[in-house]
Amino acid sequence: MQNAGMEYLESRLMFGMVPGLESTRALCDALGNPERKFRSIHVVGTNGKGSTSYYLAGILQAHGKKTGLYVSPHLVSLRERIRIDDTPISDEDLDRLLLRVKSAAQSVAVEPTFFEVLTLVAFLYYAERGVDVAVLEAGMGGRLDSTAVAGGEIAVVTSIGLEHTEVLGPTESAILREKMGVVGESREVACGKTFVVGGISGSLLAEAREYASVLGCDCVVPEIRDDIELPNLGHHYIENASLSLAAAEIFLDGAYDDVLARETLRTRSWAGRMQQLTGKDCKTRVILDGAHNSHAVRRLVESLDTYYPGKKFHCLFGALKDKDVGEMLKLMAPHVSHWHLTKTPYPRFRELSDLRAELESLNLPVASEGELSREYLDKVLAACDLDAQNADMPLLITGSLYMIGASIELLRNDYGELAFFRGLSATTNEHR
Repeated sequence: MQNAGMEYLESRLMFGMVPGLESTRALCDALGNPERKFRSIHVVGTNGKGSTSYYLAGILQAHGKKTGLYVSPHLVSLRERIRIDDTPISDEDLDRLLLRVKSAAQSVAVEPTFFEVLTLVAFLYYAERGVDVAVLEAGMGGRLDSTAVAGGEIAVVTSIGLEHTEVLGPTESAILREKMGVVGESREVACGKTFVVGGISGSLLAEAREYASVLGCDCVVPEIRDDIELPNLGHHYIENASLSLAAAEIFLDGAYDDVLARETLRTRSWAGRMQQLTGKDCKTRVILDGAHNSHAVRRLVESLDTYYPGKKFHCLFGALKDKDVGEMLKLMAPHVSHWHLTKTPYPRFRELSDLRAELESLNLPVASEGELSREYLDKVLAACDLDAQNADMPLLITGSLYMIGASIELLRNDYGELAFFRGLSATTNEHR
């Protein structure tokens, strides 16, 4: 039976995404401005926000700071989105605070969106628990994203690409300004804050520096570090970790310890993104990657070229109906020896027959297919073990973050890297 808080939260889905800060500000005022009771750091960008936020939160925590982390989407449970020192908010606290936000919304006669409600819950939770700092991943954009009301002193810009152009603007320049606007639109509000910027072209970087100057902000562009070790595979994660180290050094000032920070990153694995799962024999058994479009698959392929040159994988693949599956399959084909097709009950998933037809059109044979379940997953893992030609190669699971979440739910008790998810009840991702 669903609790009253979650019922209220799900009732917010009908409002979709509504850019603007009016509702969030009204609710913050009604709730006693919890966002002012802790320091905050914003993380904005087209890609890389989640891993950058996660790495940064871990570094701050290692330095003794009680650290809140607000990220989206979740993989298994809604509780993942709101954490303190790597511990997710409890069901009881989530329900209680959802009802507090509901009461406040009724008192000021506003109808907040799903994301706005969750943002307010995070602010309340971090204020109640007395965090020293909260790392806040923006949901969309920056200037009009509900997280912006926290007024963070540092904003990390991870990358810029064309996304949500109907809201953020038709060009990368317009989108850059929208994201940098997370610190405030005027010099009066933004002056003295710091941008940490990476992953953008030279021309955009010049624009970022110019806009930061207009706002009276510093603009730091850190070099990509070559001394970072991460569990996540891929150069783009090194780029994101480099941003996290720079932001932490600025925030912590003289208390920053680079050796401690890098040691923290060595074991900090961002779940479901080029994540390696290690078996009892200390060998990598599974690689989870939520690549769900052609851009993300290109990053996946680059990483496979680097870490597994010339090797081929058994691949468990599923994708949503609105994705360019043909292009995704073509990009991955040189790295896959056996295709295993799957889907979850989520209605937006492509049917197995559709995926099979896509592979057949590319003359790629299907090794197996089945609904995602523990039985089918074990069958695919067994096929990997029996394949002498690709001995000791891990199973690659990719194609959709929804499927990664479902796979984590099935595998979480078998791999130490997924221990965070144990005990979390699954929550729908319809609002991803």
